[in-house]
Amino acid sequence: MSEEEKKVVEAPKAEVKPTDVMATTVHKSTDPVVSAKTLLDAGCHFGHRVARWNPRMKQYIYGKRNNLHIIDLNKSAAQMQKAYMALKDIVTKGGKVLFVGTKAYAQKAVQEEAVRSGSFYIAHRWLGGTLTNFRTICKRISLLKDIEQKELNGELDKLPKKEIAEQLKLKAKLAQNLEGIKEIHLLPNALVVVDPKTEHNAIAEARALHIPVFALGDTNTDPSVIDYLVPANDDGEASIRIIVGLFADAVVEGKGGEPLYAYKNADAATSTMADMLKTVDSNEQLKSIRSKLRDDAIAMRKAKKGRIRKRFIKKDFHNFHRDDNGNGNNNGQSKPSDTTAAPAASDDAKAEDK
Repeated sequence: MSEEEKKVVEAPKAEVKPTDVMATTVHKSTDPVVSAKTLLDAGCHFGHRVARWNPRMKQYIYGKRNNLHIIDLNKSAAQMQKAYMALKDIVTKGGKVLFVGTKAYAQKAVQEEAVRSGSFYIAHRWLGGTLTNFRTICKRISLLKDIEQKELNGELDKLPKKEIAEQLKLKAKLAQNLEGIKEIHLLPNALVVVDPKTEHNAIAEARALHIPVFALGDTNTDPSVIDYLVPANDDGEASIRIIVGLFADAVVEGKGGEPLYAYKNADAATSTMADMLKTVDSNEQLKSIRSKLRDDAIAMRKAKKGRIRKRFIKKDFHNFHRDDNGNGNNNGQSKPSDTTAAPAASDDAKAEDK
């Protein structure tokens, strides 16, 4: 063998350093969770009509366009960063999270993201006392489980048909409201809410029990009742999906999993709202604005109908009289009876009679 070949053979192999997998999956608290451009693409910048705004949301509003408020997404991204880290810290310590979103636009996203993160959810109707009257809710959950167990064991088949129908009807009613919290045993440690105006009962119960509230709120929200508010459009499915998905990612990452929406294109260069709005397609923006205005008009019409009360005719029961035949007379005037004494005759009339 030549000297060159010996050198090649005797050359030490380069050591391959093992890659730290956890270093690539664990993110720092300073890493941006989401960029304002991602929120803009999801339509999170559309607020409600100018007439429906809450003055306390002024700090999160960028301006007006076509009678709609525009939300400053740079502030929304900063709020999302704080809420994400706080929720992740709660889950890391072993806390449980309850997702709440009963409006039509939010039901599907809330249910899917809660299941993905292994959390509890309420997507149909918030039962009064779900948190403050937790023992009663647990009893209803146990009743639901008993009916399901009887159905699996075949015990329901032994009952009469009428009782079987009643049991199945009760099961469907309970499952509709309690399916997402069927395995809950203790009060949740955090509450994630879509549209605080709609879920005001849930927020009131959580505040009474000192449970932190994380919420996606629009320009008509009162931020003073929310612990961690993310201002964004709460009427668009894409907007709700990205915000609820980020909250679910915080739960997943707190449990040691890999997030789905967070840290994707988060290191994009931050730009002003004016520059980002110039890149939006005008046709798509007009469609979204018309849809938002239509939804606001429907909501205002429903609120107006709720304030109108039916007018009832007042009946004067104190002046309600009955005649001798038992017929009612509620005009406030009674008919003269036959026994009523006639008025006294005058002196001229007496002289004529004589």
